[in-house]
Amino acid sequence: WVAKSLDFNKDYDASVFETTIRVVGGLLSAYDLSGDRVFLEKARDIADRLLPAWDTTTGIPYNVINLAHRNPHNPGWAGGQSILADSGTEQLEFIALSQRTGDPKYQEKVEKVIVTLNKTFPADGLLPIYINPDSGTGASSTITFGAMGDSFYEYLLKAWIQGNKTSSLKLYRDMWETSMKGLQSLIRRSTPSSFAYICEKNGDSLTDKMDELACFAPGMLALGSSGYGPDEAKKILSLAEELAWTCYNFYQSTPTKLAGENYFFHPGQDMSVGTSWNILRPETVESLFYLWRLTGNKTYQEWGWNIFQAFEKNSRIESGYVGLKDVNTGIKDNMMQSFFLAETLKYLYLLFSPPTVIPLNEWVFNTEAHPLRIVNRDDANFAASKGQQKPVIKIRSRKTGRLGGVDRRVGVRFPPGEHAA
Repeated sequence: WVAKSLDFNKDYDASVFETTIRVVGGLLSAYDLSGDRVFLEKARDIADRLLPAWDTTTGIPYNVINLAHRNPHNPGWAGGQSILADSGTEQLEFIALSQRTGDPKYQEKVEKVIVTLNKTFPADGLLPIYINPDSGTGASSTITFGAMGDSFYEYLLKAWIQGNKTSSLKLYRDMWETSMKGLQSLIRRSTPSSFAYICEKNGDSLTDKMDELACFAPGMLALGSSGYGPDEAKKILSLAEELAWTCYNFYQSTPTKLAGENYFFHPGQDMSVGTSWNILRPETVESLFYLWRLTGNKTYQEWGWNIFQAFEKNSRIESGYVGLKDVNTGIKDNMMQSFFLAETLKYLYLLFSPPTVIPLNEWVFNTEAHPLRIVNRDDANFAASKGQQKPVIKIRSRKTGRLGGVDRRVGVRFPPGEHAA
């Protein structure tokens, strides 16, 4: 079907961010897992349709583009601004596409964004959710690790991991560590139970509110902790564990044992549901997966199993799974988001799989949970070149590791003559 029927030439205004993480990322992951070049060719087709979005004075992309006419713009509700997460969450996919095709143009586009943002990167590493695509500077707006901010910080870390943590990626790691200092400045603890949570910030004022979307942060912190020295690594991992406990209690604190969309913290009252719907989001189980992989603590499997059982009880219907309009009453909606399959169920599956299934020293997950192969980066430091020097694309030698046509690490069967990417 992908080879014969998948056609991207549609008169359709697509989100550059969502299309990148779901479609480009999904196709590249299918290619890395199968070795079938049809997936790579289709990834290149859709990426070429997205590329004009980066044709701005600063290189910070517009966030919407028509796939047939290729004319980009920003959504009207954003007031002409680009969104931080939407502009800083294409690096993994486009770098991978350059690596696998040998064409540097995709990597150059997305790395210019990071170079531009680094020019005015604040001392605390925290950027507002709206960025001016003409000036490259932040507009006065909320700072959050939840909606519209979240995955920018995630990709600073994961781009470093994707390149096998080589010196070429030092800028990404440095920016991420700066942002993690900023994250720590937003940590507060509730009373009476001392749940750690991440505040939102606007100007000089903090809001005691945390999105379930921000529950990716414990997994991100755990994943990045090993890049620090021993003392700091222990501190970061401890914070990750504290935040994961909070996120698990987002679920445990409601009658359905499913989390609301966001939570507020009030003195003496711990947490209370703000927006009360649940749309099958994956962030908490994502963090439980990373913490289980990195600590071996089976408590995280127990928490994940409890969350899975709550989905089974409240969301499962004959034709699939649906979200809840209200986690307090259990009233269902009528939609299954695609990320429930791509992320929520995948991370739950991996939470109960051996660590040799998609091992974290060989794969990095994009923000839609599509695994991409880790490939050594040894091109010139793109920060020093300010995006002017073309990167050298080199692919690490491939490991087949097959037995009778099956890759024993990932359990994927290949067509005759193909091997693991």
